[in-house]
Amino acid sequence: MLDSLTLDQLRVLVAVSENGSFSAAARSLGRVQSAISQSVQSLESALGTTLFDRSGRVPKLNDAGRVILADARRLLGEASTLKARAEAIANDIEAELTLAVDAIFPIGVLTASLKDLAETFPNLPVTLFTEGLGGAEQRLRDGTARLGLYVPHGIIGENRETEFLVTIPTVPVASVDHPLAAIDGPIDRETLEQSVQLVLTDRTPVSEGLSGGIISHRTWRFADLTTRLDFLLAGFGWCHMPWHMVRQDIAGGRLKQLNLRERTRHEFPIHVIHERGRPPGRAGRWLIDRIRQQLPECVGRGGLPATALVMAPISQTDGFDRNFSTSRMASATEQ
Repeated sequence: MLDSLTLDQLRVLVAVSENGSFSAAARSLGRVQSAISQSVQSLESALGTTLFDRSGRVPKLNDAGRVILADARRLLGEASTLKARAEAIANDIEAELTLAVDAIFPIGVLTASLKDLAETFPNLPVTLFTEGLGGAEQRLRDGTARLGLYVPHGIIGENRETEFLVTIPTVPVASVDHPLAAIDGPIDRETLEQSVQLVLTDRTPVSEGLSGGIISHRTWRFADLTTRLDFLLAGFGWCHMPWHMVRQDIAGGRLKQLNLRERTRHEFPIHVIHERGRPPGRAGRWLIDRIRQQLPECVGRGGLPATALVMAPISQTDGFDRNFSTSRMASATEQ
């Protein structure tokens, strides 16, 4: 019997409930009252139960009718979403936006941009992967993400389209309680080599054989930036951290920016990356444009330095050295 159930019958049921009577529902829908009555009777026949108490002058929903009304509203909402999604796909809007983002990317810019995306494309499902070293590239390789925002690091796969987005500067820091923080003058390499360095390690095979920015003979390795920051604040060692992640801790006296004798640049250029055969649709392109609009605003608020909008050459600033201690430091970096 349910094969004869239609969305129009459900719309009529909702209209009767919202307008209070069959006649008012007919006026609301621009139909004659007999058509409304026939639609309700057909719905009751399809469901095998009565939905209205007709003992009074005006039919009222009975208990079954009130339960079915809630289901009708839900089904109509889902049907509307289905229609909107189909129309979006036909208009080159992704059925789902899958995004893999390097954890080094400023989270405030990302959340603000995604909030605007949700308001502009309310029916678009979004899956966000926040990944550490190599993770975002791996997501593109295995097809679980269509669009990536990450540092290529020379590990980018074949058939990729890349476009520079923003450069993330880092600074050498340690807890104010760490011995390195007590050194007033420039800290030489020998001193750093004897101090525990907190480094990131890749949980994927993407960066196997690559290492960089690692100075110390003593290292602690972490799979994510936030955990490393916790251990940094606790005084376990020193490292380079994204400036936007530690600027408040430096200003608040919890971390100290170290004065290194060797002033090697540590900047990480984030790129928009996707497969050549799977470019972003309208929503993905809209999101990237919105992120580009948000970045100068972030600079204006002090969340990023002005140099962030200038591309840093990967070969000079990503800190990787394919020949430097690859056996000891494989798949690790001082990002």
